[in-house]
Amino acid sequence: MMTADLAFATLINRTSAFYQANPPVYMTYVEHTHVTAPALGRSQDINRSIAVRVADNYAVMKDLPNGEERTGQAFPILAYFDPLSGFKFGWFANLKRVDITLDQGAPFYYKIPQADPGVTVVVPYNSYWAARYASDSTETALHLLIDPTPRLQQGLLYPSEIVEDAGSSLPSHIEMRVNGGSDETITLDYSMIDGHWVIVHGTFSQTMHFAIFTDKIIADVTFSDIAFPAEAPDPRLSGTPAPAPSD
Repeated sequence: MMTADLAFATLINRTSAFYQANPPVYMTYVEHTHVTAPALGRSQDINRSIAVRVADNYAVMKDLPNGEERTGQAFPILAYFDPLSGFKFGWFANLKRVDITLDQGAPFYYKIPQADPGVTVVVPYNSYWAARYASDSTETALHLLIDPTPRLQQGLLYPSEIVEDAGSSLPSHIEMRVNGGSDETITLDYSMIDGHWVIVHGTFSQTMHFAIFTDKIIADVTFSDIAFPAEAPDPRLSGTPAPAPSD
């Protein structure tokens, strides 16, 4: 069995290649977001139908069942997203709204060295993320736990846990944490639907401060009725560039 850091790099390369080779042009789905503030004993549901042009994450969204319509980035996050990439991400949540900003960057690719029987010393392959196998990890279904190294900048998100699906050889579960200074956690669950690797469930949690109150806000998101239309599901999604978002 190869070292965990090399298995991690190989999984990233495989995921990046599949993600770039199989993007849908359009997606439609329904998202159900349940926001809770446990210390306050309060919760709020935000449900929307989403039609999105994937290339630039431009979406037409409608509050369900018969609420307001708006355009902008897919709420609360685009269901076609690779977190094993150079993305930028920010989020804020309270019981009235969830604001998430996603700037998708270039996918990561690592040059995998050829096997060399003359090599007697192995050094860690990634200088920012230190991967190790979980006890239930197998060669066909990796389960990796990742720690940040001292070289990773404070305040940056990093993948802290990855579970590989044995059928697709792509991640089925990815957990992201912040390197120091925050309890922010993001978990994303993936499935293969019509040949696309997409998010079907996610959670976003972080301690937030509101005036004199402090509480850990948790947003739990489920995506359902996912489809990939061949044509623009809304005329506003045709063409490029995207129009300016509306409130």
